Amino acid sequence: MYRDQITIRRIIAGKRMSLILGLLFLFCGSPESYVESVVEIPVEVEEVKLSSIEEFVVATGTVNASKEAILYTESDGYYRKGINPRTSKPYAIGDRIKKDEIIIYTDNPEKVNSIKIDYYKLSLENARREYEKQKSLYDKGGVTLSELSSAERTRMDAEYSYENAEIQLEKLKVTAPFDGVIVDIPYYTESVKIATNVEVVHLLDFNSLNMEVNLPDKLLSTIKVGQNVRIMNYKTPDMRVDAAITQVSPALNPDTRTFKASLIIRNTDWQLRPGMFVKAEIITARKDDVVVIPKEIITVRSDRKTVFIINQGFARERRIRIGLENPDEAEVTDGLSENDRIVIKGYETLRTGSKVKVSQNQGK
Repeated sequence: MYRDQITIRRIIAGKRMSLILGLLFLFCGSPESYVESVVEIPVEVEEVKLSSIEEFVVATGTVNASKEAILYTESDGYYRKGINPRTSKPYAIGDRIKKDEIIIYTDNPEKVNSIKIDYYKLSLENARREYEKQKSLYDKGGVTLSELSSAERTRMDAEYSYENAEIQLEKLKVTAPFDGVIVDIPYYTESVKIATNVEVVHLLDFNSLNMEVNLPDKLLSTIKVGQNVRIMNYKTPDMRVDAAITQVSPALNPDTRTFKASLIIRNTDWQLRPGMFVKAEIITARKDDVVVIPKEIITVRSDRKTVFIINQGFARERRIRIGLENPDEAEVTDGLSENDRIVIKGYETLRTGSKVKVSQNQGK
């Protein structure tokens, strides 16, 4: 009875196998062609080329203007805006401005008269002429040293008086202390008298921005003054702005175990604006003319880093060693050579000896 059951099972299994082989022959022509179609894995490859790679540290932070000034009136007077020579209109929010340009006037005729600038100017001219005269006479023996010294003191007093009068007049003007852009002008009616110490202009320098980043303690020996930095705005990721490390704190924050580094950003094209939250890539190392591959194609097995290359239509697993690396790329110091054909897509299911089919539109 038991032997009969075994015989029946063998007959059934044989019939099933015959049915499977028949179906394979019907649809694929032969069992061999079916096996071949299964193991031929589609992949995309590219030839290894020598390239450049940078190793960098990523940080984030907010950019700020390197120069900022809130300007106040230094004298009471009648409010009047200066004229922007580039627009021929009164200065307004958003206008660029050059150092020493007059943005606001506080006209005060009464104070101008009390300053007596013309009087002090005339006194200075007379004192200078008298001094030159006394000096000439002294050289010829016509006056004593005491008389020459007296004339010099008179000239110096006249110079101080005139300079002081000029300073008082300058207080009737609000001028730009640096090249920048007007980010705010509080509204005041033209020709209305305003008081001393009133805020009238807010300036920022957009050409040079600064940024502070906090970095983990493990990078304290890596980050150095002078290292180049790339700045990227999250809203426009393709934009790049150059920067540099200017200061590195030698001490750690005991609460966060981080240290502070300061950057200066060259923003001559105004791609960034103060207050933006940005990403910084601090470049710590760079190599040129080395083998560089996409980091995503590297497979790690038992602490071994490998990639797949294609040789005569078959995949071959190649062990590699890594040098510099960043989030996207890695330098290969051993295991690959220029012009090797590496698999960049379809590598997930490959094994050494897998038969592959290279995509014609992407393969190199």
